[in-house]
Amino acid sequence: MKEALKEAHKATKKNEVPVGAIVVKEGKIIGRGHNLRESLNDPTAHAEIIAIKRAARKLKNWRLNGCALYVTVEPCIMCAGAILLARLEKVVYGAKDPKSGAVSSLYEVLADQRLNHRVKEIIGGILEEECTTILREFFKSLRD
Repeated sequence: MKEALKEAHKATKKNEVPVGAIVVKEGKIIGRGHNLRESLNDPTAHAEIIAIKRAARKLKNWRLNGCALYVTVEPCIMCAGAILLARLEKVVYGAKDPKSGAVSSLYEVLADQRLNHRVKEIIGGILEEECTTILREFFKSLRD
């Protein structure tokens, strides 16, 4: 999660909402990403999407079997869909997102029994304080 937080700090420096993500396979980081929606004028440029794309490119396979995603904030519906489509096996997140979280806050997309694929392991609240603080400070600076 500390590596995902490093990505979130990169986003802050670019005036992006500070969310960072990494994809890990067999203990090695194979994909990194941070929010780039403002920089790219792309509504899909979420940290998770970027990290997943980079991991798939590295593996030369869209199926990320045996991989885990670490992200500083609970994924949204779009990112939860990408997680399922990529066949990620584990998702670890820091801060909950009560306004758009699709893992446990508003929805439980990753565990929906009606879907073809489900994430085997979901862990929330890892380094939650640090993940929440970076968001809080970013939005406070926008208001100030």
